Amino acid sequence: LGIALYPSPMDSTGAATAPLLMTTRRPPAVFLFFLLLVLSATSPLVSAGRSRSSSSSIPRLGVTAPRGVLGITHSKNVNVDAAAAETTPHSPIGLQTYYYNQTLDHFSFTPGSYATFPQRYVINFDHWRGGSSGAPIFAELGAEASLGNDVGAVGFLPENAPKFGALQVYIEHRFYGNSVPFGSQGEALKKATVRGYFNSEQALADYAEVLLHVKKSLKAENSPIIVFGGSYGGMLATWFRLKYPHIALGALASSAPILYFDDITPSNGYYSVITKDFKETSETCYHTIKESWAVIDRLASHKEGLAILSKKFRSCKTLTVEGVEALKSQLDSIYCVAAQYNRAPPNFGLQKICDAIDHNKPTSGGNTTTHLLDRIFAGIAAYSGIDTGCYNYTGDDGSFSAETLSGWDWQASYT
Repeated sequence: LGIALYPSPMDSTGAATAPLLMTTRRPPAVFLFFLLLVLSATSPLVSAGRSRSSSSSIPRLGVTAPRGVLGITHSKNVNVDAAAAETTPHSPIGLQTYYYNQTLDHFSFTPGSYATFPQRYVINFDHWRGGSSGAPIFAELGAEASLGNDVGAVGFLPENAPKFGALQVYIEHRFYGNSVPFGSQGEALKKATVRGYFNSEQALADYAEVLLHVKKSLKAENSPIIVFGGSYGGMLATWFRLKYPHIALGALASSAPILYFDDITPSNGYYSVITKDFKETSETCYHTIKESWAVIDRLASHKEGLAILSKKFRSCKTLTVEGVEALKSQLDSIYCVAAQYNRAPPNFGLQKICDAIDHNKPTSGGNTTTHLLDRIFAGIAAYSGIDTGCYNYTGDDGSFSAETLSGWDWQASYT
C-alpha cells in the first residue's frame, strides 16, 4: 500500500500506477452531453486514473468491478455468446450480437497483414430513434476483458440512451473474448507473428472500422458518435477522439490514466491513493496493515515462522518462501481491489476489511505478533466471505479471469 502502508513499493520492477480519482456525484446527463459537444472540438473530457507498466502484479484497469468476491449485479441478463452471429446490423429490435470481418494489421502491406478475424460487437436498439433522425450513437470501447463483462454492467449508456434516442454499441477488444485471431488467446500469445498485433493502436483502428461499418449499414451517416470508456477503456476513448476526430464527435473517459507516463506522474501515485483510502477509513487498520509486511517477512525467514504463517493464514498446504511471496501478492491484490472498486459500507470494500481487522479479539495464549496476523486474516476472511476451510494462495485474489490477467500482462509489458 504505497509509501505509507508498504515499507517499499510492491512492484519489484519499480513500476507503479496513477492516482485513482473517486467521485460520489455525477453531473446531469444533459449537461454532460452538451459539454461533450462543446469540448470535443478541441479535446476529450477525461479524468485521471490508474495504470502500471510491469507485468505480473499489474492491477486490471477495466471500468467494471471484478467478478467473484465483489458481487457485481448486472442490470439485465445478457448472454452475448448465445446471440446470433451476424455480420451486418439489420434488425432494430433489442440487443443483437454481430461479427465484423476485421483486418489483422491496419498499418503495413505484408502478405500476412491482410489476414482477417471475426470481431464481436453488440448493439442495443431499444431506444434508438433511427438513422434518419440523426440520433447519436453511444459506443463503449472494450478494454481488457470479454465483451460479456460490459454489456448490461456499464450503466452510463443504457441510463442516458433514452434521453437522446441513442443507439448503443459495445465493441470487443481484439484478443479478448470471441475476438481472438487464429484461435485462443493462449495460442495467439505463443506466436511471435501474431502477438505483435495485440496493441492499443491496432485496437483503435478496429473500432474505427466497426463504427464506420455500423453507420453505413444502418444508413446513419448523420448520427454523431460519442465514445465512452473507463480506465484503460477511457484511455482508448481519449486516444480515439484525438486520432479519429472525423469519426468521434466527443469522448467521455472515466478514471483514464492518460497522463500516467514517465516524468509526468509520480511512480508511486497509485499506491499513495490506496494508502490514503485505508488511512481515512481507519487509522488502526492502516497501521496494522503497514506493520504486517515486516512481520510476514520476518517469519518467512525461518522454518518455524513458515509454519506459523501457514497456520495463521489457514493455508491448504505449508507455505514455502515462494508461497509467502504469493501470499503477499494476494494481500496486495485484495487491498487494491477493495479500494479501487469500493462499494457502500459495510457490505463491500475498505470498511468491511477494516472493521474485521479492528474488531478482531486476541486469541488466548497469543502474543502481539500472532494477534496482528489474526487481525490481517480476519480482514481477508471478511472480504472473501469464506469463514471455513483452507485457502490457496496463488498470487491473485481470483477476481479476474485468466484471459484478462494474461492479456493485460502482455499489454502492460510490451504494448
